[in-house]
Amino acid sequence: MKEKNVNSKTAKVKSKKSKTKAESAETAAVKNGVQTEDTTLVVPADSLSAPGLDAGSDGLESAADGSNAGGDASSVDGDSEGMPVLPTAEQLGITITAGNVGSAGDAGNAANAPLSATVGDTINFPVTVSWSVNGSAILVVPTSSANAKGILQLGVSQESSRSVKDGKEMAQITFNYKLVMQDTGNLNIPAMRFEIPTPMGQSLDLRSDSVPIRVDAPFNATPFIAGGAVGVCVLLAALWRMRKRANARAVAAAKDAFENALREKMMVLKQRVMVADSREWLLEIEGICKEYAFKKFGAAEGIAAASAVNLDALVADGKLDGWKPLLEEFAHARYGGGKRDSFENKETWKLAMSLMGVKEDE
Repeated sequence: MKEKNVNSKTAKVKSKKSKTKAESAETAAVKNGVQTEDTTLVVPADSLSAPGLDAGSDGLESAADGSNAGGDASSVDGDSEGMPVLPTAEQLGITITAGNVGSAGDAGNAANAPLSATVGDTINFPVTVSWSVNGSAILVVPTSSANAKGILQLGVSQESSRSVKDGKEMAQITFNYKLVMQDTGNLNIPAMRFEIPTPMGQSLDLRSDSVPIRVDAPFNATPFIAGGAVGVCVLLAALWRMRKRANARAVAAAKDAFENALREKMMVLKQRVMVADSREWLLEIEGICKEYAFKKFGAAEGIAAASAVNLDALVADGKLDGWKPLLEEFAHARYGGGKRDSFENKETWKLAMSLMGVKEDE
């Protein structure tokens, strides 16, 4: 009878221990945050399907069981509790890219990010978090800024989008950082950090890559513009001087040619002074003097030809100063006539040469 009672008590004790063990396991599961209906980050369980994980609560429960199986955290007494092991971003199919990317879901890299800028430039630097979902969303919380040496963050905006690639629905959240370049040199846009909260009380950490950027000093065109303007002015001045010199040379050449022609005609008359008829000889000198006056005053006076020049009118107007004695010699030859001494004719020739500025010996 005593033996029966002992066995009965032993069975009751075992039953109580089994019940306590089951309650302890159930309590540990509740405390660890394992749920059968929704065990994802903030999305349905089937969105966490990834290699090595089962969809739904079984995958996360397996991860929780695995974390409890090897240590004191899974003790039957329930005295200590183990934290569940969160799946990695790669297991969940979540990618993060810094810089401009193509379509949603592209792994991408920062190769398309702005690699160069100028001091004072404001650029838009996108950081994109992408994942494969089935109608679900993920809460992504930025936990860092883009402030760094020579780089100042002015603000950040957020935009979401979805697309379909290879039959899978891809979602993405893009954080657009507005950055201003404050210094020159080889700078680095720092790595951006984000957290994805989970119902388990833990957060999944994400981190992008830092991106190098070359910042140069602004191009100052003022010295080049000023130098170019000075160069143009110098060139124009040189061209003007060259043109002026060329015109002066042309005028001098024309003057020399005209004086040479007058000289030749006067030298012929000098040679004939002894034998020529005085009247005809003086009238030839008058004709040469009219050519001289036409060359000098013809354009201003509107004279059409040397023969139309009125030497008396030019003398009266004061344009032929000192020419009155010479014109009297011409009038005497024209109206008085008579033979003149060659010495007198030679003096008239010298006077005409002097008044016209023609030198005998060149």
